[in-house]
Amino acid sequence: MNGERKVRIAGVATDSVVDGPGIRSVVFFQGCPHQCPGCHNPETWRSDGGSEISLPELVRRLNLNPLVAGVTFSGGEPFLQAPAAAELGKYLREQGLSLWVYTGYTWEDLLTKIYRPGYKELLEITEVLIDGPFIREEVDLRLLFRGSANQRMIRVVESLDAGTIIPWRPGADDHYGLG
Repeated sequence: MNGERKVRIAGVATDSVVDGPGIRSVVFFQGCPHQCPGCHNPETWRSDGGSEISLPELVRRLNLNPLVAGVTFSGGEPFLQAPAAAELGKYLREQGLSLWVYTGYTWEDLLTKIYRPGYKELLEITEVLIDGPFIREEVDLRLLFRGSANQRMIRVVESLDAGTIIPWRPGADDHYGLG
């Protein structure tokens, strides 16, 4: 991992149980073009907010321990810093951790943007992508790991291979941390 590469974050959460299966560490990326009404993290919208941090320092802040099942990238919008997010994600995956990514972009929109630096690399190392903007009118507190009903939980590798969306659902044969 490049010790010189930096990323702008709003913060880090450790020991989260609401941002994916199992105990997770979460990186809240700074900057978001979507600015969804009712957003849970409006402080992440400004691209010049938050703080800049090196990737090795960020890994230290994640407090990765044997109980952590994975890391979740949230925001803001992780794809705005896709090259750094992809590099960090690759390192985390090499450590045996699962990687979930929340994005305000839809799956279909991301596939048209894979020519942008880091987009394809970030997608290819993501196990589950939660896509779509937060829509206040579609809030349902019964939803697992999502803010609004329009957002989908997508198994990325399987979906890329199949050429169609393969949804993630918790189950006994699941290798993403539940079951």
